[in-house]
Amino acid sequence: MKKSVILAAALALVACSQGVTPVIPEDKAIEDKVEKVLKGMTLQEKAGQIVQINISMLLGADGELDQAKLDKVIGEYKIGSILNVQGDRAHSREETAAMVRRIQEKSMEAIGIPCLYGLDMIHGATYLTDGTFYPQEINIAATFNREYARQMGRTMAYETRAAQVPWVFSPVMDLGRDPRWPRQWESYGEDPFLQAEMAREETLAIQGDDPNNVDLEHCAVSIKHFMGYGVPVSGKDRTPAIIAQNDLREKFFAPFLECFRAGALTAMVNSASINGIPTHANEKVLTQWVKKDLGWDGMYVTDWADIDNLFVRDHVAADKKEAVALGINAGIDMIMDPYDVKCCDVLIECVNEGLIPMSRIDDAVRRILRTKARLGLFENPVWEHEYPEFGSLQYVFESYQAALESEVLLKNEGILPLKGTEKILVCGPNANSMRSLNGGWSYTWQGSADDFAQDYDTIFEALFDRFPGKVSWVPGVAYDNRFYQWEKDIAINIPQAVSAARKADVVICCVGENSYCETPGNTDDLNLSANQKELVKAVAATGKPVILVLNEGRPRIIDDIEPLAKAVVDVMLPSNCGGDALAALLSGDENFSGRLPFTYPKHTAALHTYDYKVSEHRETMAGSYNYDAVMDVQWPFGHGLSYTQFAYSDLTVSADSFTAADVLKISVKVTNAGSRAGKEAVLLYSSDLVASLIPDVKRLRGFEKIALEAGESKVVEFEVPAKALAFVGADGRWRLEEGDFRIACGGLGQIVTCTQTKVWETPNI
Repeated sequence: MKKSVILAAALALVACSQGVTPVIPEDKAIEDKVEKVLKGMTLQEKAGQIVQINISMLLGADGELDQAKLDKVIGEYKIGSILNVQGDRAHSREETAAMVRRIQEKSMEAIGIPCLYGLDMIHGATYLTDGTFYPQEINIAATFNREYARQMGRTMAYETRAAQVPWVFSPVMDLGRDPRWPRQWESYGEDPFLQAEMAREETLAIQGDDPNNVDLEHCAVSIKHFMGYGVPVSGKDRTPAIIAQNDLREKFFAPFLECFRAGALTAMVNSASINGIPTHANEKVLTQWVKKDLGWDGMYVTDWADIDNLFVRDHVAADKKEAVALGINAGIDMIMDPYDVKCCDVLIECVNEGLIPMSRIDDAVRRILRTKARLGLFENPVWEHEYPEFGSLQYVFESYQAALESEVLLKNEGILPLKGTEKILVCGPNANSMRSLNGGWSYTWQGSADDFAQDYDTIFEALFDRFPGKVSWVPGVAYDNRFYQWEKDIAINIPQAVSAARKADVVICCVGENSYCETPGNTDDLNLSANQKELVKAVAATGKPVILVLNEGRPRIIDDIEPLAKAVVDVMLPSNCGGDALAALLSGDENFSGRLPFTYPKHTAALHTYDYKVSEHRETMAGSYNYDAVMDVQWPFGHGLSYTQFAYSDLTVSADSFTAADVLKISVKVTNAGSRAGKEAVLLYSSDLVASLIPDVKRLRGFEKIALEAGESKVVEFEVPAKALAFVGADGRWRLEEGDFRIACGGLGQIVTCTQTKVWETPNI
């Protein structure tokens, strides 16, 4: 690439647009501090602040911090940020804190600037052996209860800070709209609104009330992965996505926009590419959409070695020097180059050769220093603070409650709840595994919970305790737990499982997936494995009723065995308390209330989302649209059964007509028409009946979780700004068009009319 082209691009990016109100109000004391520090820094020190390395670069052969490596990495190269855990496995709070303290001491001695240490805390303090684990994000989404996102974020921050770490790479808000993608379980599901609501609440809970002054019980977030990461064309991790520009703005940007507006301090960038442009080199989305259009003064960090990928994998740069210049000039502020401190040398060469202007370097360093100042690290690079609630039983109880509300009853032909008198056979590879309950990012990257979570109950152990003397276990199929072998299972004793089934009254067959994370979780077949399907068929052939328990990070195809089951429960990844939650639900001690936050496919070649275009489902197009119809899927988005029944009535909208300036006030009466207490996720949808682009069949616009005693009724109220019904048109502008909209909730619908078209000139509304 020509030097002049790189330089010209960079010079155009440094300053934010004039007249934009920053999403985080400026704090003069922080800005003065940052400018004072920046003014006294050498180019070597600036380069060191921009580079982040893996902790392994500081460890000796014994796995402990090595003084010579500390002297080189921090003393010589002035590295300003470290990530990850020793030995790629969780350590206790005390061990983690001791390591970080030593690094901070060296950083303050050698540079006078604190280190910014970050950890992948995904569903709680998941890299601390004594931290609290909550259900994975996909489960939190299934609760349709914002409170659990807040609880998880608060506890994650509190316990991470207790280990002297002020930065978490969370929340994840990639839209999980393709179940082939191996990271769907890290997200809040397929819907932009649900994703945005949950991610905002988690962000606020992690950072606290004031992003300029994050206290010692909160952390900085790194919202990720910005953006469009979850829909690769191939379904494989870190591979290219093709996304229509209007969808990119309207759907994929939505949760990130919500979190930027909520004060997110940092963001991690999508490892892959969108429409042929690697996101790490995409000036339009990194700088224009966020730094300029929003006035965001936070910090971008790359994902793992992704600057190198610009030349090694993507071939948009000829070598590392060109890749570094391309990324930094596009808007990257911190380069996660886990094993290469010499990236600092490359940065210096880029500046000296005019490939990166000093103004862009200073802008990046300013953003990094600002993050450290907002975290109070200059005053307290390490801190003395009491954390009496660390690992508290209250946090564990919250995790249990979240698991209860997240496990989804998909089918029940009268067999549940169990009476408690049945002889129960538990089988399947997921029945006696903490690893499969937790999923990835649990104590280790790929999730080795069986090595750490012995104090918690597997599904079998929880059922054994709940039904004393009634439960036996024969696995039938077992996983190969070697690294990168997560998808392999072995039929070990299916005949014995069949024999045991004949002696039982009911069979609980626990199938699904072993834990995996990122690229190792790629799959070529969404079908449940042949061995597991054979197990289900074999035990069902005995004539004994089968309860199918799905324990998986993404939906696996089960259309051929679903008819063999009298009941189906998808527990997804409910974490350490998930087995006990399932036992309470199957026994009827608790009631199901979870709903699917994704569409469960029926066929491997028919992967849909609930907000499909009206033109995609021809069978429903005769006459008036059927907006409650679904394509040929196993179960639709929002599906979930209960042991009670809920009736909806009296749907009202505040006005029959509206304009873009109005707020629609919607209410609906929900009654528990059954004989026992239950919780209901009340979901509100809208449908644009005619639009200048083919409209989605429906879109989620609101949700509330309510608890009702038998016979009790509540009126649930929603407020929907009319502009929320707008869409991004072919010209890239937001537009709300005159015409009819259908507002729907609980099978009820009402038509309201927009009386005037409005087109917004601003990129965000």
